[in-house]
Amino acid sequence: MLDKLELFIVLAREGHFGRAAVECGISQPSLSAAIRQLEDQLGVVLVVRGTRYQGLTPEGQRVLEWAKRIVGDARTMREEMRAAKSGLSGHIRLAAIPTALAMIPRLTEPFQAKHPDVTFSVVSRTSLQVLSQLDNFEIDAGITYLDNEPLGRVTSVPLYAERYTLVTAEGTLYSDRDTVTWHEMENVRLCLLTPDMQNRRIINQHLEQAGVTVEPTLESNSMVVLLSHVSTGQWASIMPRNVAHSFGFAKEIRMVPIVEPEASHLVGLVATHREPFTPLVSALLHQARNLSADDLD
Repeated sequence: MLDKLELFIVLAREGHFGRAAVECGISQPSLSAAIRQLEDQLGVVLVVRGTRYQGLTPEGQRVLEWAKRIVGDARTMREEMRAAKSGLSGHIRLAAIPTALAMIPRLTEPFQAKHPDVTFSVVSRTSLQVLSQLDNFEIDAGITYLDNEPLGRVTSVPLYAERYTLVTAEGTLYSDRDTVTWHEMENVRLCLLTPDMQNRRIINQHLEQAGVTVEPTLESNSMVVLLSHVSTGQWASIMPRNVAHSFGFAKEIRMVPIVEPEASHLVGLVATHREPFTPLVSALLHQARNLSADDLD
């Protein structure tokens, strides 16, 4: 039954028999047959069917909760037995908000120094995508904001406080200042992250509290794109201080702290809450707890 529950989770995630079959590496008829067999075994209808997939029945929603729990426990058991036999090894899938990507080596480098047989893959995602992919077993852990929007049932480890700075070319408006206020951002030609990013929602929130509305002339989901436009001298941006420092700007680029208020938001590692954690996730959480906010700020 375990393999059928795994197929069912993928179908619920994809919401389409064809896409789910491709994701699972099987034919669509094989997937449909496996779901019907699961329904027969459980004695309930799981999927609302018509000419195409139309969602889960109430029983299907409840089985999905059980399926995630059972599949998660089975994966934990397999990893634990593998670790007991041959030590910690395997692959960790990480997703992080764009503003946290630059700090990930401070987590992965000491981890791999301790556990050289563990590999990583890292992808950039919005905060909502991080939580969704955790819930759907698409990633093992994520790095996202901890204190601005609901996280749901996760275990979290704070890593650093994100503080904000105006990043602008030398010789431009406010580049000679020691600080600048949120209210003064209304006078700046800005490039910012796209509205689906929580960092952008945070920035909008502080601008609104300062009584200003800003319309950026360029938006991107990539910090690299924003930085490359700032370097032209035609745009400025609002970025977390740790991100700006990590890129090692040339002398021609200035980073001016934004005050009134000097806002900060907590960023940390999140993993789906379960007892016990897989050995890999448990070790990663332990490594995260060993990092100090001072080292990452």
